[in-house]
Amino acid sequence: MKYSMMTYTMTRQAGFNLKSMLDLTVELEMNAMDICWPETMGVPAKELKKMCDDRGIKIVCSTFGADLNFPDRKARLPGIESCKKEIETAVIFGAPAVMIPTPGKEGLSSAESRKNWIAGFVEAIPLAKDAGIILTVENFPGVDSPFVTADEVLEAVGKVPGLRITFDNGNAFSGEDPAESYRRCAEYVVHSHFKDWDVSGVEKAEYRKMRKGGYSIPALIGEGSVDQKSCLDAMKKGGYAGYINIEYEGNKYSAAEGVRRAVQYLRSMGG
Repeated sequence: MKYSMMTYTMTRQAGFNLKSMLDLTVELEMNAMDICWPETMGVPAKELKKMCDDRGIKIVCSTFGADLNFPDRKARLPGIESCKKEIETAVIFGAPAVMIPTPGKEGLSSAESRKNWIAGFVEAIPLAKDAGIILTVENFPGVDSPFVTADEVLEAVGKVPGLRITFDNGNAFSGEDPAESYRRCAEYVVHSHFKDWDVSGVEKAEYRKMRKGGYSIPALIGEGSVDQKSCLDAMKKGGYAGYINIEYEGNKYSAAEGVRRAVQYLRSMGG
């Protein structure tokens, strides 16, 4: 399998250093990167692109926030403008795909949020197509999330021609078996995130409530409850040819150490 650096994993901890992240990407022979929230990199898009090119690092996705979770088109317009701007940035990066995280919203059911997001994707997809970019939706965790299960992301794909999937095995796990979720979505998956969770049956303030029951907190890939091997096996059997982001939202390890351990773990299983 091919692994990509997820900049979010690195920027969320204090002391982020762009050069060190690029060097680590090369050291681990990942040679691909998902730029999450490009403004967090601290350099213009063209400069960042050159820094990656100089090291042989491909930018395989650009992830950005755009709030499209409104029932009213007028309220979605600022989010659509954000999409336009960020897709232009993805073109500078030479990224083939973009992804918009899709959280729920207080006061809305998951079904209501899903309807809003799908309406937003219908408006955003022409911008991506005109730029030659693939727009993707991911599984997103939590009881109020609009897209957790295969049924939910496939509903979006079915209603938005050209929309594709960034498969997140940890987020799918929050609602169903992730390997089976991947198998059902495989035809439309162009990018992927791997992560892990510690799961408890007891509610705790720092834990997130899961769709399928129980509560979760981020863990390092290989140290939590997600069956990573079954996911790898499903993806290999399905002929997945894209990249897998290494996502780590915990603080037990530094981000760099977490990525290093996660890549080693996945490769030790033949991934």
